[in-house]
Amino acid sequence: MPKSVIRRSCAALAAGTSLALTLTACGGTTKDDVKADNAAATAGKADPNAATKKGLTVGFLPKQVNNPYFTSADKGGRQALTELGSAYKEVGPSSATDTSGQVGYVNTLTQQQVDAMAVSAQDPGALCTALKQAMSNGIKVVTYDSDTTPGCRNAFVSQAGAEDLGRTEVQLLAEQIGYKGEIAILSAAQTATNQNTWIGFMKDELKDPKYKDIRLVEIAYGNDDAQQSFQQTQGLLQEHPGLKGIICPTTVGIKAAAQYLSGSKYKGKVKLTGLGTPNDMRKYVKNGTVDAFELWDPAKLGDLAARTAVALASGQISGREGESFRAGGTTYTIGKDGVINLGRPTVFDAKNIDRFDF
Repeated sequence: MPKSVIRRSCAALAAGTSLALTLTACGGTTKDDVKADNAAATAGKADPNAATKKGLTVGFLPKQVNNPYFTSADKGGRQALTELGSAYKEVGPSSATDTSGQVGYVNTLTQQQVDAMAVSAQDPGALCTALKQAMSNGIKVVTYDSDTTPGCRNAFVSQAGAEDLGRTEVQLLAEQIGYKGEIAILSAAQTATNQNTWIGFMKDELKDPKYKDIRLVEIAYGNDDAQQSFQQTQGLLQEHPGLKGIICPTTVGIKAAAQYLSGSKYKGKVKLTGLGTPNDMRKYVKNGTVDAFELWDPAKLGDLAARTAVALASGQISGREGESFRAGGTTYTIGKDGVINLGRPTVFDAKNIDRFDF
């Protein structure tokens, strides 16, 4: 079977499976529920001067355990909780597309009566019923990295402004290809909230007249799986022989794409950028496969998710827009729909990559 057919078949299967899981998990959702979910869930009046509680238990539920990105992020969360005098625990699926598994782990944390949980959602709606049940039991819910519908959690810790991420990835690639040629996007899962938001801003950025000679020819999905992402990269290049560049807004995807490109005739000819960790991408920058890519520090993201969870459980914030709190020496203000931005992404290239270790 041709690679392009395999790719489209896998994408269709993934979409169908995700839809089925979403419908199963969120059965009975009404239009009024959807409207209500457009605002972050808040509980009670916050007291910014309240003491920080100690002895709390915060459960971390990443999209995928043993994923280097989440290992780094959750290590940051563990360190923050140790500093704050609270306990850390991690649970999660081994697959980045096991949405039903994530639902099961939310239920497990609820049954264990943790004080708060930090969740990177595989799907914006599939976890909602379980997360709302957790909140009804007094558990504070923070999403980080990838959000749910706002009404299904108290706050979302965003790795950076979604618009900044989407637009800067296009800007990076455009510079590298001289603002001319066909490009593709290699994303994670079709249902990934963060990926789809960033891709939306990428498309909007491409509408600027300065990109008139750049054409987005395909969006492929590697499901945050190294082998699938490697094969998707190969398939994109076979199907689009004139391809000039690829954007991978996923750490697993960009590493797999770089691995394929570095051993192919396309090395140095097809440009690759996106979101990656310096440790994963260092050798590909140094051997000329990749010019520049970007990311935030995942450990800092996990740190802020943990501190936000403790601030919520301590009653210092409720998740309402305009509330402020101190976390690790920095003051953060909660934005619309309970969103807290970590900050702007960092661009890594041959000049600075050796200064980072994560």
